[in-house]
Amino acid sequence: MQNEEKKQHRNYKRSGLAFSVLGAIVAVFTITTVFQWQGISVDINTSQPTAQADELHLGENQNAVTQAIDEASKAVVGISNIQGSQKAGTGSGVIYKEDGDQAFIATNHHVVEGSSSLEVILSDGTTVDAELLGSDPLTDLAVLKIDSEHVEKVADLANADNVEVGQTAIAIGNPLGMEFAGSATKGIVSGLNRNIPVDINGDQQPDWQTEVIQTDAAINPGNSGGALINLQGEVIGINSMKIAKEEVEGIGFSIPMNVAKPVIEDLETKGEVERPYMGVSLQDVNQVPRAALEQQLNLPADVTHGVIVRGVEQGSSAAKAGLEKYDVITEINGEKVETLMELRQYLYNKTEKGDSIELTVYRNGQPTTTELTLSSQ
Repeated sequence: MQNEEKKQHRNYKRSGLAFSVLGAIVAVFTITTVFQWQGISVDINTSQPTAQADELHLGENQNAVTQAIDEASKAVVGISNIQGSQKAGTGSGVIYKEDGDQAFIATNHHVVEGSSSLEVILSDGTTVDAELLGSDPLTDLAVLKIDSEHVEKVADLANADNVEVGQTAIAIGNPLGMEFAGSATKGIVSGLNRNIPVDINGDQQPDWQTEVIQTDAAINPGNSGGALINLQGEVIGINSMKIAKEEVEGIGFSIPMNVAKPVIEDLETKGEVERPYMGVSLQDVNQVPRAALEQQLNLPADVTHGVIVRGVEQGSSAAKAGLEKYDVITEINGEKVETLMELRQYLYNKTEKGDSIELTVYRNGQPTTTELTLSSQ
């Protein structure tokens, strides 16, 4: 009797297993049928499709990178800064325009600074003489002109407003000199709308804030003035080693094209960037000891911001407005002025030549206002 019960029990287990397997088959059939009916096919192949897809994706991405570099590299050149009869330094540049027998190159101000002559080394190794059309230390940009006879490629300039954090970024230039000409490094766009303080006159105080694209693509000495490109081979920025931080690795900076384009245009056509001009030399209040401010300028103790007029240019807008040495400017058009950099940014971003501005000024401890009509520098 017990043997009969055990036999029946084994039969039930087998039946249950069979029904389970049959149920699974029916379920798969049902799901597959429903998906196919909705126009979706189901691939039940388990032979590592994910790995194959990854390999295909990586191959496509690598091909895009290769094509982008090939597309842009012929428009990236080397630049030799010659002072006297010696080569003082090297950098990179981007051919951004060709007009008849002339071609125009964008690079960094610090690449060409102090040069007595300049040479451009094209992607095929040809060396040609270059003429400096203009240079701007605030934005660290400069424009050169060369004969277009040997130019193979003009760079495609992207709209930097379309650049996104996380997209691929490729730096092309000549790191460490021309022996590494045409080098490319790949990374991503790490940040946008970064504002980096720049010391122009070497006094260890920021004179300006440059808007930059942050990238982890390696930008080394010699890369300055070269191109930061996207996967379409378009230039999204002009690389600058000048504004990189030497103590930090993996952070490079590039001047976005929407910032660079108007500056480059002014340098090409006018030889300079025209900016509103007051005609004064200035110093931040916070750079002067408090005792000197109160004893020599009679500046009230509660006035802790502003800029001190150190000198007034004869015949300038400031002179005509009655500004004097040791005046302290604390507001412009009703907006508080903390530092010289803030004053410059207000003038250069919010005003134009010919505009009239109102300044709040402390003179011998007493506040007053004066109007000033801006000229151009």
